[in-house]
Amino acid sequence: MSEVDCCIVGGGPAGMMMGLLLARQGVEVLVLEKHADFLRDFRGDTVHPSTLRLLDELGLAEEFLELPHQKVTQLGVTTDDGTYVMADFGRLPGKFPFLAFVPQWDLLDFLADRARHYPNFQVRMNAEVVGLLHENGQVTGVRYRTPGEGEREVSAQLTVAADGRNSVLRVEAGLHLREFGSPIDVLWFRLAKPPAGPGPAFGGAGRITRGRMLVRLDRDDYWQCAYLVPKDGYAALKEAGFPAFRADLARLLPAGADLDALSDWDDVQVLRVRVDRLARWHRPGLLLIGDAAHAMSPVGGVGINLAVQDAAAAARLVAGPLRDGMVSSRCLSRVRRRRLLPTVVTQFVQRQIQTRVISRILAGDQPVGTPRVVRLLDRYPVLQGLPARAIGIGVLPEHAPPVLATGVGARR
Repeated sequence: MSEVDCCIVGGGPAGMMMGLLLARQGVEVLVLEKHADFLRDFRGDTVHPSTLRLLDELGLAEEFLELPHQKVTQLGVTTDDGTYVMADFGRLPGKFPFLAFVPQWDLLDFLADRARHYPNFQVRMNAEVVGLLHENGQVTGVRYRTPGEGEREVSAQLTVAADGRNSVLRVEAGLHLREFGSPIDVLWFRLAKPPAGPGPAFGGAGRITRGRMLVRLDRDDYWQCAYLVPKDGYAALKEAGFPAFRADLARLLPAGADLDALSDWDDVQVLRVRVDRLARWHRPGLLLIGDAAHAMSPVGGVGINLAVQDAAAAARLVAGPLRDGMVSSRCLSRVRRRRLLPTVVTQFVQRQIQTRVISRILAGDQPVGTPRVVRLLDRYPVLQGLPARAIGIGVLPEHAPPVLATGVGARR
């Protein structure tokens, strides 16, 4: 059995960021990722100003922005009576007045590579966690298996579940999940991006009309598209047939849009939207963060940001106790107390938008007028900084923990 200070289960944004931050503070960290690489399509690709600021505090922002990316300064929407600007990130203070669209696998590879610079950091790919280790009522590590090597164990002072909204460790720990439901699901797919035409160019553009809603994200040479449907509405779309689906899209897309990339349902992935959160984020020796603790709606694209902020707060609060060899339940409960307000506020806003705006649009069969708040934002551009701040910075943004005075990678 191997032994580390902290074993992090899940190599997503929360897990990799927490691993990097803890390693930087002299904690011995092992990250277990069940896949062989980070190449999964249709993950969230939005890196927010607050995350860029965190990278800047680590001295990594400039290097990160050398990766291929798109800078998005405005988000807009087109209704049946016009096109409007909803959020202007150029009005945000600081060095990063924009959203950066970067493939998530590039972000994760970047974080893993920088974390490997520390001798007290390891990441094991193809390592699927299958259960928790317990001793005297406390979690003491995990069991995992790798291809060709069978089942293995790792002992840890602290196990962190960052294994997503379908967390295996959350189920095994028996933690109570409060589910709020969602009236929508999302179909994800790619479309070739036509040459720029007349009208404003938005990095993120919404199109709403009679019972339909489509969001397009600019990924340089293609659009990543989200087609919103009522909950479990995918079955009805399939029954109507793929040609009908393509015809619907043609009515929502700008003239000249290329639908050749969509040949059948295999080109479409379904995200079954969930909004939930744990009443308690820990057990003795176990902490849950990110989607494992609170699944977010895709509204606003803030899921990655919330997960990264969880990781920063958790790393700051547990690094010292880990080095001292005493991580109490009281210490772990402080993580939830710190991150509960941004989680609750963000989920509340997302749920209101889902039920009061999106579900009403999807249920209607009349031309969609422009909501009053959208007209107000467009008429008074200074107000466009408010939704930009809510999306780009959020509630209670976190900062990078300081480096140990004794030097990077120091051991207790």
